Amino acid sequence: MRFTLIDILKIERRVIMTSKTPYGTVLIKASRILDILSSTDKPLTLNQIAVDTELTNSTALKILDTLQLIGYVQKDEDTKRYSLGPAIIKYAYKAINHLEIKHLAEPHLKKLHDITKETIHLGIQSDNHIIYVLKIESTNPIKLYSQIGKSIPLYCSAMGKAILADQKDSQIYSYLQNNKLLKFTENTITSKKAFLNEIRRIREQGYAFDNCEHEEDVFCVGASISVNGKNFGAFSVSVPKYRLTNQFLDEIINAVLECRNQIISDLQ
Repeated sequence: MRFTLIDILKIERRVIMTSKTPYGTVLIKASRILDILSSTDKPLTLNQIAVDTELTNSTALKILDTLQLIGYVQKDEDTKRYSLGPAIIKYAYKAINHLEIKHLAEPHLKKLHDITKETIHLGIQSDNHIIYVLKIESTNPIKLYSQIGKSIPLYCSAMGKAILADQKDSQIYSYLQNNKLLKFTENTITSKKAFLNEIRRIREQGYAFDNCEHEEDVFCVGASISVNGKNFGAFSVSVPKYRLTNQFLDEIINAVLECRNQIISDLQ
């Protein structure tokens, strides 16, 4: 499921690369830059962007200047760092609002929120990331920072791991072969063997954990929304670790499983 301009650029890039004569190589390079900027919450320097995209500083700068001109990228003149601009975010929000799964799942996620009082996210897969398309804020005094459109690697998020667990073993092995399991926190799973064990556990239990694997002190319980082999996304409950007790965890798990069953029932 694709929904942002970044993803459209990725599709264009694949079409171009399968042609005998590549056309629009600047578009390919621009897409790589947008990929990097969309994968992080922090603005990046020119050198960071150039290194991550394997471009020279001068080439990256020319493309960034153009992207900045049309509003897809913005630059902080004080720090000289770049981030996604308002124009591309506007397109992303517009596309997100048209996602059917968002409208179908939202009433059920609101019920889940009423039960847990914690932050609820709905996400969809975009290549090797999960992207937030809906957020329901916690009603507790201390809340978690996140925003719609945020992109997180599949392997270190509850939603992402739940989606991966629904896939075939061959797809899991391909994912591990093509993606480095980079460490975000001390709890991030970086061993392929440990990750495969985690996938087996998720398949057995029907839900996934993010045990402070992407962000320190944030625990998530997630479930995938799949019907007849087709995935429609995933959702999760995010809780500050200090608020989590064994009893509360059991309540969240039961509520997540019931919510998933209700959403899937509506999809069938």
